[in-house]
Amino acid sequence: MSAADGDARHRPLREVLGRYATGVAVVTTRHRGRPAGLTVNSFTSVSLDPPLVLWCLNRSSASRAAFTLGTHFAVHVLAADQRELAVRFAGPGDRFERLRQLPGPYGVPLLEGVVATLVCRRERVITAGDHVILTGTVLDHRSEPGPPLLFLDGRLRAAPAAPPRSAVSGAAPGVS
Repeated sequence: MSAADGDARHRPLREVLGRYATGVAVVTTRHRGRPAGLTVNSFTSVSLDPPLVLWCLNRSSASRAAFTLGTHFAVHVLAADQRELAVRFAGPGDRFERLRQLPGPYGVPLLEGVVATLVCRRERVITAGDHVILTGTVLDHRSEPGPPLLFLDGRLRAAPAAPPRSAVSGAAPGVS
């Protein structure tokens, strides 16, 4: 079976899963003295106590060793206007070429202009189908105002601007 056949076979499921809007993040690390990074939309919180997050990586990714062997990583939740950064880190080549990066703790490269950053210590790598699940303990985090970038129906989209925090009063009806 060719890759095209596999894509065609999985297309209906991908379309169903694509109906669920997700955030878009770039995960970075340093491996063998070089920065590594990639775009993901499979990032989620796991626990607040202890503070744990997870994200998924295709087992065939060229960046797999950097993340499965690295001790730390940073998750950068992209801002609505960072579509080009999402595309850059999803494509081939040197994703850090001519890109300003800030030195982060544990040698992890940090990106500017994002709406949130979490610096994590890698805890576990779990094989699950054609992906690995990486869990990390959150060691440091920060957020900035502004709408995030979303992925929905196979397209990158800007999220609507959130209301001011003072206007938010608890959970929406029916949300628990």
